[in-house]
Amino acid sequence: MGRGKLRIYLGAAPGVGKTYAMLSEAHRRVERGTDCVVGFVEHHGRSRTEVMLHGLEQVQRREIEYRGTVFTEMDVDAVLERRPAVALVDELAHTNVPGSRNAKRWQDVEELLAAGIDVISTVNIQHFESLGDVVESITGVRQRETVPDEVVRRADQLELVDMSPQALRRRMAHGNIYTSDKVDAALSNYFRPGNLTALRELALLWVADRVDEYLRQYRGEHNIRTTWQARERIVVGLTGGPEGRTLIRRAARLAEKGAGGEVLAVYIARSDGLTSASPKELAVQRTLVEDLGGTFHHVIGDDVPSALLEFARGVNATQIVLGASRRPVWQYAFGPGVSATVARDSGPDLDVHIVTHDAAGKGRGLPVARGARLGRSRIIAGWITGVAGPVLLSLLLTSLDDVGLANDVLLFLFLTVVSALLGGLLPALASAAVGSLLLNYYFTSPTHTLTISDPKNIVAIVIFFAVAVAVASVVDLAARRTHQAARLRAESEILSFLAGSVLRGETTLDALLERVRETFSMESVALLERQSDVDPWTCAGSVGNSSVVRPEDADVDMPVGDHMALALSGRVLPAEDRRVLAAFAAQAAVVLERQRLVGQAEEARRLAEGNRIRTALLAAVSHDLRTPLAAIKAAVSSLRSDDVAWSEEDEAALLEGIEDGADRLDHLVGNLLDMSRLRTGTVTPLIRVTDLDEVVPMALVGVPVQSVELDIPETLPMVAVDRGLLERAVANIVENAVKYSPDAMPVTVAASALGDRVEVRVADRGPGVPDDAKERIFEPFQRYGDAPRGAGVGLGLAVARGFVESMGGTLTAEDTPGGGMTMVLTLRAAPGFAPVGPDLPARLTS
Repeated sequence: MGRGKLRIYLGAAPGVGKTYAMLSEAHRRVERGTDCVVGFVEHHGRSRTEVMLHGLEQVQRREIEYRGTVFTEMDVDAVLERRPAVALVDELAHTNVPGSRNAKRWQDVEELLAAGIDVISTVNIQHFESLGDVVESITGVRQRETVPDEVVRRADQLELVDMSPQALRRRMAHGNIYTSDKVDAALSNYFRPGNLTALRELALLWVADRVDEYLRQYRGEHNIRTTWQARERIVVGLTGGPEGRTLIRRAARLAEKGAGGEVLAVYIARSDGLTSASPKELAVQRTLVEDLGGTFHHVIGDDVPSALLEFARGVNATQIVLGASRRPVWQYAFGPGVSATVARDSGPDLDVHIVTHDAAGKGRGLPVARGARLGRSRIIAGWITGVAGPVLLSLLLTSLDDVGLANDVLLFLFLTVVSALLGGLLPALASAAVGSLLLNYYFTSPTHTLTISDPKNIVAIVIFFAVAVAVASVVDLAARRTHQAARLRAESEILSFLAGSVLRGETTLDALLERVRETFSMESVALLERQSDVDPWTCAGSVGNSSVVRPEDADVDMPVGDHMALALSGRVLPAEDRRVLAAFAAQAAVVLERQRLVGQAEEARRLAEGNRIRTALLAAVSHDLRTPLAAIKAAVSSLRSDDVAWSEEDEAALLEGIEDGADRLDHLVGNLLDMSRLRTGTVTPLIRVTDLDEVVPMALVGVPVQSVELDIPETLPMVAVDRGLLERAVANIVENAVKYSPDAMPVTVAASALGDRVEVRVADRGPGVPDDAKERIFEPFQRYGDAPRGAGVGLGLAVARGFVESMGGTLTAEDTPGGGMTMVLTLRAAPGFAPVGPDLPARLTS
């Protein structure tokens, strides 16, 4: 006796429909003749779930008394004695009442499986034992009932019952999950949108991982050597150096290891600039990133490692890719470098890859920028060099033979220059002052006093102090100018990128505001506007967590004209950053105006299209609709005439003409009304499960029987369609095919199944349509070729495509082999009615 198979319906939260899906599967199996019973199903008072229990055999539950209360649990012995082919066991993670056969329900299921009984069960993602801590951190609720992950992993089939948080909350609000007295508390606590979204992500990722395990096993069994994929979001840290391309390609290869992998390249521009960054190289790297499907980001941050880590955590990255440092070995004396610092501070949530490259350890190529904004360690080093350095140099020189006052002055001057390079102006001035005193005390006679006997020595010390001050001032001025140049270059790069993207039309308002938030490391950015000085502010667009509603409430506000402002929250920006912010604000106003102009242009295009259709409609009314009316009028006038005695055959012919004209008129008016409904968006399909062989024959009533050959197999899966809309669409397609097909060659209407789709092909042997006209024939009031006037207003195919697309299908035109045209109508197979393929151990559905 073999082991039974386990099928589990997995959900992200209560109420998504796991039990309903399980009962639907049971009804489907019972209809196929499978012996299926309900071992234990709890409907929790949900009427729709309770209805699904009707018609299914239920095994009597076992009653257990515990602490004066009687509880009911699944009677495992009764199910084993009944020995059905399939048993339904709800709530796999349930803890049985003390006194039951097993402590946990999943243990009951294991007994049924061991007895050769197939089991269908349900479980929520929050009940997985390995995810207890994660779920508690998300929802604040610790799940006491859990099931070992391995039990679920051993399932032969795993199906995800998915539902969006909004739809689940609507179901909750309608009272379809909990009673009305519990709805408000549930919506404001466990069923918050954030909680449901996070739980949904956990469920999707867990099921995807389970599918990955099966595919790895399948690949090994079939000796498949293609690269295995893993889902990742990877941040690439760029410096503008030559190694950037290598890092981007390496990150792209990492991302390709899984479906959904994403690459985000980020360039961190320090406030003192990165002199090794080549604008041309950065542009090339940005293009490379975009070509590989990634995105490029430009961020300003004084502390590069911190800014990089903050960006990575802000985008929920899983990995960071950095290049091995280009600094020579001796420069490590000044600090560990960006790569080592990021790797040290990344924590357990981020993996850091240090990638070697050809430029590693060969130097930056350009000197490191010296800015006026020096770090604390640089300033301390400058003060130590400026104050302690002269003292140590004095002790060293006094222990040596006399090297001469000129050499002593040069050595002290060297220390002053070094302190200026390290710490700026103030440490250099201190070094000059201390050096002057020490030169006077130790190296000018009389020594060990502050008096100077030789006037030449006085001149030497005064010149030394003056030169030291001048050198310190020049070095500090050069550092300030370098800082300003680097900052201006960084600003110009940002503005150039901003202007280029806006001019190319690549930036939407939200993307531009997100760029502002990233560039200035803000929590939120909003573009506010109002009609006049007394009107309230309205938000035209915002990004971030908590956007402000008034400029006065923001940390930084940048006016744009009289009635618009860019509001930023997070920190106060220095004055020099407002110049770049002003450019962003101006561009935001331009983008907003452009979006509105695009909307107005689209509205104008829609109105122009409406005018064109109305003009065509007037032409149709003036001719095509009047033609059948004229025929009807002539026939009626003839019948009413007293001057002619009509025979019975003549009267029958005139009446037949009246009927034909009325039918044509009814058909034309019906198509006009249908097109009007499609244009106004009032077509609302009523989707139901339908057999094609019930609809297609009804659509052929209006065409001669001998003009159509029908081939609709009975084995086709059912389709999810609106029967009325499908009948009208097929009728229009067939009538159009019959109109153009030669009399001796009937139109073929055939259907076939293709995966989860069903195709209906209507083939004629007419003149066909060139490839460049195959899309135009679906436009309203289009008649191709030599269609006779009065044959229609050219709406049949347009209405058919509109109806088909409203049901989620497609309608396209192809050439018929041997001549003619084939209309291909593709529809969705109804869920549960698609052709059955090979049984996989796990399945991900949504």
